[in-house]
Amino acid sequence: MPLITSTGILRLRQRHNIIQKIVAAVTLTGVACFPSACGTNTPSNPIAPDSPTSADPWATELTHFSVQDQSNWFAKGGVVFVGSSSIRFWDLNAWFPGKTYLNRGFGGSLISDSIANVDLLILKHQPRTVVFYAGDNDIAAGKTAERVASDFVALAKRVHATLTQTKILFIAIEPSIARWNLYSRMTAANELIITACHVDERLTYIDVATPMIGQEGMPNPDLFVSDGLHLSASGYGLWTQLIKPYLD
Repeated sequence: MPLITSTGILRLRQRHNIIQKIVAAVTLTGVACFPSACGTNTPSNPIAPDSPTSADPWATELTHFSVQDQSNWFAKGGVVFVGSSSIRFWDLNAWFPGKTYLNRGFGGSLISDSIANVDLLILKHQPRTVVFYAGDNDIAAGKTAERVASDFVALAKRVHATLTQTKILFIAIEPSIARWNLYSRMTAANELIITACHVDERLTYIDVATPMIGQEGMPNPDLFVSDGLHLSASGYGLWTQLIKPYLD
């Protein structure tokens, strides 16, 4: 039986304490509050709280969304896909034929950017379901796992303040070839988000991460295009297969 070092025990205790705080906060307030977002147990290199994000980096995409919305083609009560480039490049018409799902992905975005633009991306459409993917850009930008998880819960809170029954499907932060060195932090964020989903039936965690790992214990290269970050047709095929049961 492998020995657990004192460092390993400390990490297990820290993770246990974090999860205990999440559960306690949700029980009392209905909102998950993670240490890095609540002013306690501040990390040695904290990331300052996000101010409302400027729309400038995505001005063209956000303007396009606004213009598209003027046609009123998307019926309220539908399904909206929101998040970073993995959502943006997802050809929903091709992968979900016969469905009128709305794509509101904008490449390079963080979870906080979706919060800042939540009215345009989500609330005005009054969807019954939001399919959300983001978080790997956040980790790449230096955010902690706790911060990523708390940002997702903040987004959910913002949505549910207006759309109380809307379901939010969180697609697990993927194990990519290009960011494999960051995946331990991504896994930690996924684990915290799983906990948040367990205490709110309106939140669902979709595990795309496990089937994306190949037999060698590394990300399956067939699921990615040449940059090792964005999904190939095979990658989107896998995601579509895993998501569909939650949309019918």
